[in-house]
Amino acid sequence: MKNYFKSSVGNILLPLFFPDATQSVVKTLDSLDIEATSTPGVLVNTYHLYRELGNTIFEKFDGIREFMGWKGAVISDSGGFQIMSIIKSKSGKGKVSDVGIAIHTSKNKKILLTPEKSIGYQLLLRTDLVVVLDDFTPMSATYEEAKESVERTISWAIRCKKYFDEHTTKDYKPYIIGVVQGGKYLDLRKYCCEELVKIGFDGLGYGGWPINESGKFDYEIAELIATNSPKSCLLYGLGIGKPDEIVKLVKMGYRIFDCVLPTRDARHKRLYVYTAKSIDEINLDSDKFYRYYVPDKQMYFADKNPISSACDCLLCKHYSRSYLAHLFRIGDMSALRLSTIHNLRFYSILMEKLQYNYLHGK
Repeated sequence: MKNYFKSSVGNILLPLFFPDATQSVVKTLDSLDIEATSTPGVLVNTYHLYRELGNTIFEKFDGIREFMGWKGAVISDSGGFQIMSIIKSKSGKGKVSDVGIAIHTSKNKKILLTPEKSIGYQLLLRTDLVVVLDDFTPMSATYEEAKESVERTISWAIRCKKYFDEHTTKDYKPYIIGVVQGGKYLDLRKYCCEELVKIGFDGLGYGGWPINESGKFDYEIAELIATNSPKSCLLYGLGIGKPDEIVKLVKMGYRIFDCVLPTRDARHKRLYVYTAKSIDEINLDSDKFYRYYVPDKQMYFADKNPISSACDCLLCKHYSRSYLAHLFRIGDMSALRLSTIHNLRFYSILMEKLQYNYLHGK
């Protein structure tokens, strides 16, 4: 397995974490803010961008990177999870069939997302990695329902790969990732994994809910996918983002992660801080290498210390706990910006530590 991710802006060391810039923006930040956190890339969402912007904008801008003024890597998801979650939450009317996923976004507008359309739109965005359209297996699925979603996922994967091969060239050929479905049923997960390997993807993603019935992360399925994938396969933890989960999955062979957690938590007054006194002293093998910090607790109102001494972000270098508490207390938007910058830097430090361990065989 190579130790780097190839992108339009150059090779980037693995493993990598991509924050969600769903509609070509990380909420409260601009592209220069993201760059300043040493975040190497972002993830954008096919469904939301297609719904809001269509095709014309990205044809004019030659892709998403130029449109958002971003100099780093960009990966895209298929949009299928978002559409199906809307359908299954009953907040929107829609239908999943062998053709694709249809949803009524309003009384007069319907979107049909097929495997071909999903890949075609991702190629239009000119991202560095695209993900096949898959049929999400809900946690509540019976064995027969899960089997049906797996068969459809495999069928769609074949169509995605065919379209991808026909519409890419030597000059632009991003990674293409298949998605392993099957819910809690290990035999279906194994079957799905084996069939996707036969199709021939650059990597495989851990699809569906990664949480088991007891409410804990399902490492058994993660291990099963890793075990049944070729060594050259780029393993992707789709939507997986808790720091301790990332550390454990990297040891299994996973190399790419994306999640809304760090940015969403920042906006909801949940900051991540290392328990070490400095960046050099961070020990990812420790059971409690990080903790959560709630910035507007009364105990911090007059605290002159930085949020974390094991961080070199804009917030920790220039502002006190007291000042951040004040910003949240008065409802100023800069509180959200500074907190988001901090959480993204926490994650980029995490990945830098994991990259070092990976390169040195630790």
